Amino acid sequence: MDKIRIRGNRPLSGKIAIGGAKNAALPLMMASLLTDATLTLANIPYLADITTSANLLIQHGVSVKWRGFRAKAGPEGRSVELTADTISSTEAPYDLVRKMRASVLVLGPLLARCREARVSLPGGCAIGTRPVDLHIKGLERLGAEIDLAGGYIQARAPHGLKGAEIVFPQVSVGATENLLMAASLAEGETVLVNAAREPEVVDLANCLVAMGAQIEGIGSDRVKITGVERLHGANHSIIPDRIETGTYLMAAAITGGDVELLNTLYEPIAAVARILEGAGVEVTTTETGIRVRRENGRLLGVDVMTEPFPGFPTDLQAQMMALMATAEGAAMITETIFENRFMHVPELCRMGANINVHGASAMVRGVGQLTGAPVMATDLRASVSLVLAGLAAKGETIINRVYHLDRGYERLEDKLSACGAEIERLGDGSE
Repeated sequence: MDKIRIRGNRPLSGKIAIGGAKNAALPLMMASLLTDATLTLANIPYLADITTSANLLIQHGVSVKWRGFRAKAGPEGRSVELTADTISSTEAPYDLVRKMRASVLVLGPLLARCREARVSLPGGCAIGTRPVDLHIKGLERLGAEIDLAGGYIQARAPHGLKGAEIVFPQVSVGATENLLMAASLAEGETVLVNAAREPEVVDLANCLVAMGAQIEGIGSDRVKITGVERLHGANHSIIPDRIETGTYLMAAAITGGDVELLNTLYEPIAAVARILEGAGVEVTTTETGIRVRRENGRLLGVDVMTEPFPGFPTDLQAQMMALMATAEGAAMITETIFENRFMHVPELCRMGANINVHGASAMVRGVGQLTGAPVMATDLRASVSLVLAGLAAKGETIINRVYHLDRGYERLEDKLSACGAEIERLGDGSE
């Protein structure tokens, strides 16, 4: 199993290109099931989760054609063509779905188009229960008959889906996406109340509109979908990855570096930028992206609470904790989205961090210098928080179980190395 070795305490300097958003690409790929025409997605990242999604779609009978992946150009030069002219299977098996939680997003499209679906209960990162009950209850409101048996969601809508008002008791990105797709082909009008407003949800809605869907209120918490009989193909470019953007903002900050992030946008990470500025980090926009630098003095501790968009994203909480571990003073980090997302704390503490967890909050007291150590990644974002800590630490850090990283970060070692980091991947048996 691969490991990553980092010799830290070196400021980053240079440019890093940001790829297409993984969390936008996955539902967009599933949207191909809604039409028999070709959906072309540009700016697609090359990640393990993208490959898993493609294999799942192929299993359903979708034709998948990759373009530009052999070129050295970044994701902006790549695309994938997805054609679901014939759906040969409406079952999403456990062996594929267990690898990635987003696989449950085939449920809505399959049910809307084929009137039936059998989807394994999902897997993914071990960061909490994240139940799919909001997906199921929403689809039942649209007229689906759903049973849970043998670890599978078995759904039928023999007379098709019918529009309805669906009020989410709490914000759910995945349920909003699943129901957006299902309602696009449902008969009549569907209203989603307390819908997720994340940029990735907006990107999906915009793509569905390009495919012929009728959607109002995009980007708000009240979205109205008027179902149509069929959707057609479209060409759509995936938005930049705000989580990758935020991660590299913090990588520059934790090393006292000066980095320009290319092909990305400021607005989706505005809440993150404001908090970083409060900690003493300079974040400015450029003609080609965002510049981040911290060259004078230590960071200052700032409190953070994760929230649905436009608040601070849960997917940057672990990275922020690594950053605050090196700050002057104390920071309270509160996790409101997932109940089991502090598994990186013991590993950061192995590197000298001073962190105490109290329920859903962690008190981080900054230390003058982190120290390299062997650590283990527990999930996608936790793994990259250990990379950030390793970049700032004195000495050598070995990160085990880095396959999590490949699910969400493309060419991470190459991008950091190009900015002066001493980082390398070690295969099995490497020293």
